Amino acid sequence: MEDQMEKSIIERLRSAGCVFAEEEAQLLISEARTLDDLSTMVNLRITGTPLEYVLGWAEFCGIRIAVDPGVFVPRRRTEFLVHKAVALSTPGATVVDLCCGTGAVGVAIAKALGWIQLYAIDIDLTAVRCARRNVTSLGGLVYEGDLYEPLPAKLRGKVDILVANAPYVPTEAIKLLPQDARLHEPKVALDGGDDGLHIQRRVAKEASLWLAAGGHLLVETSKMQAPQTFEIFAQYGLIPQVTHFDELDSTIVIGTQPTPLA
Repeated sequence: MEDQMEKSIIERLRSAGCVFAEEEAQLLISEARTLDDLSTMVNLRITGTPLEYVLGWAEFCGIRIAVDPGVFVPRRRTEFLVHKAVALSTPGATVVDLCCGTGAVGVAIAKALGWIQLYAIDIDLTAVRCARRNVTSLGGLVYEGDLYEPLPAKLRGKVDILVANAPYVPTEAIKLLPQDARLHEPKVALDGGDDGLHIQRRVAKEASLWLAAGGHLLVETSKMQAPQTFEIFAQYGLIPQVTHFDELDSTIVIGTQPTPLA
C-alpha cells in the first residue's frame, strides 16, 4: 500500500515537471504528519510551490535551514561562498551577512567555525523574521534595514568577514529565471538593477568603512559579471581576486582590505 502511494506521488510529481520526483516524493512522505498533510503538500508542489516552501526547510552545507514562503531559497552554489569565507576566518571572527535572506550563509559559517560574532541584515521583513529563526539560536543578531544602515557603529573598522549574496540578476533577465524563483521569491532578492551590479556597487562602496585591516568582502556573482565586480572592488580600494568552482558553477569575488604600512 505504501509502495503504491509513493509510486502515485512520484507519477504526479513527474507529470508536473519535477525532475527529481523520486527524491521529492520521499521527502514529502517523510515530512508529512498525516495523510491529509501529505495530500496538501503534494498538491502545493504539483501546482508550482517551491519544494523548500512546502517542506519548510532547505538543506545547505549539510544543515537544515528554516525557509518561510516568500524568502529567497538558499542555493547549492552558494555553499562555495561559505567555503571561501570559512577558509579566510578563525573562530571568534566578526562576520556580517548582508542581504542575508534565511541567514543560511552566516549560520553555515558559524557552524563550521564553532563560534563567531554574527550579524545578519536584510531589507525584507519576511526574510528578517525567517533569519531570526535560524540565526538567534547561535547567538547571532539579525537586523532589518538597507545594507550597512542598521549595523551598530561600534563595528566600524572591526569586521573580519563581510559576506553578501546580493542580488545580481539584471532586471530584464528576471523573466528568464526558473518559475520557482520568478513567481515565488521576492523580486528584491533577485533584481540587481540594469546590469545586475547595482547592489554589489553599494556593498563595495562602503565595505572599507567596516572592514578591519586585512578583512575580506566576499560576494557571489556570475562568471560573466566577475570581471566587472573585480573592477568595482578595486575602484573602492579593495584588493580583488576572482575564484570559481566548476562543480557548483559558482563564482566568488573576494576583496581584501589593505593593511596599513607600518
